[in-house]
Amino acid sequence: MNLVVLGQDIETRLLKTLAKHTGAERIEQIHPTAFRIVGALTREGVAPLCEEASVDFAFVPSGRRLDDFGLFVTDMDSTLIDIECIDEIAFEYGKKTQVAEITEAAMRGEMDFRESLTRRVDLLTGLDVSALETVFEERLNLNPGAHELMAGLKKAGIASMLVSGGFTFFTERLKADLGFDFAYANELEVSDGKLTGRVSGPIIDGEAKAAHLVRVRDEMALPADRVIAAGDGANDLPMFRASGFSVAFRGKPVLRAEADCCLNHSGLDAILDLFE
Repeated sequence: MNLVVLGQDIETRLLKTLAKHTGAERIEQIHPTAFRIVGALTREGVAPLCEEASVDFAFVPSGRRLDDFGLFVTDMDSTLIDIECIDEIAFEYGKKTQVAEITEAAMRGEMDFRESLTRRVDLLTGLDVSALETVFEERLNLNPGAHELMAGLKKAGIASMLVSGGFTFFTERLKADLGFDFAYANELEVSDGKLTGRVSGPIIDGEAKAAHLVRVRDEMALPADRVIAAGDGANDLPMFRASGFSVAFRGKPVLRAEADCCLNHSGLDAILDLFE
């Protein structure tokens, strides 16, 4: 195994401590914000050492290369972008507090996602559809490293998929802007320029996200271990389990517990540094 350490200020003392603790062979610098501790044993105690130093880490099989992967799949809200779109849409209607409380409960895994989405979208009944454009133009920002991540994936020949329990209004625009190969999300129903409080078609929940991953993976004739998945909430668990390597980006505890890598301090482009 290799232990990859990621962060803005990685002290030599920390690297030496980690190398000794894991019985590693040597330390290699990937670049100033990423180091590979070669031949490390997966031992307890690494996480608290890294958290105390405000750096991220992951144990990665030796010899695993970025171009071994063929598909990258990511969630949208609070993973690729820095907002929950439905919460910001609700802000335009004066209902952000009500909607955000339901969003948080769902992301922590305390509420069924389908129920939470139905309840939240219902609260938006009658809102002018122009509010979505306002959110996209004025409130939506990419999380750090998103552009660099997409460029690195393309360079490595890895296909990319954006799959979200959010809305097609946003995923389709991000697909075009960032060059995703695939994008799937819920479609808000609109009548006379206003939201009806319903979604059109099947709801994209955690299981549906995983189903899209598996379908595209199979169409590309890829085994699960050639898929990277990234997300932040409980409804990303099914696609984590359908992938070969999973990354929790600023993830909720329920997701961090199952992730191969937790990025709490680094940008999305740190995913590129995990592999040789």
